[in-house]
Amino acid sequence: MPMVSSGVQTSGSGAWAQVQQLQAQRNADQAAQQASALQSRARAAQSVADRAQENARSLQVQSSQAQGDAQSAKRNLAALDSLGEVQTQLSGLREQISSILSPKVASPAATTVAAEPVVGVINSSGQTTGTLVNVTA
Repeated sequence: MPMVSSGVQTSGSGAWAQVQQLQAQRNADQAAQQASALQSRARAAQSVADRAQENARSLQVQSSQAQGDAQSAKRNLAALDSLGEVQTQLSGLREQISSILSPKVASPAATTVAAEPVVGVINSSGQTTGTLVNVTA
C-alpha cells in the first residue's frame, strides 16, 4: 500500500502544481491586461498633453499678436494726438493770416459807397448825354 499512497501523493502534488500553474497563468494574464490598459491610458493622456501643448503654443502666438496690435494702437493714438495738436495750431495760423490779409473794417464815416456806373442816353443827334455833370457855378 505504500505505493498507492505514494502514487496518491504524487498525483495530489501534480494537481496542486497544476492549480498553482493555472493561478500563475491567470495572474500573468491579468497583469498583461492591466499593463495593456495602462498603456492605452498613457497613450490617451499623452495625446491630451500634446493637444494641450499645441493649444498653449497657439495661445502664445495669439498673445504676441494681440500685444503687437496693442502697441500699434498706442502708436496710432499718439499720432492722432499729434495730428489734433497740429490741426489746432494750423487753425490758429489760418486766423492770424486771415486777419493780416483781410482789410480792416473802416468807420462808417470813411466808408465810400461805389455808385453804379451811369449809363448815358443817346439823343437824336447821336450824342451821349447824362454822363457828365458840370459842377462849376
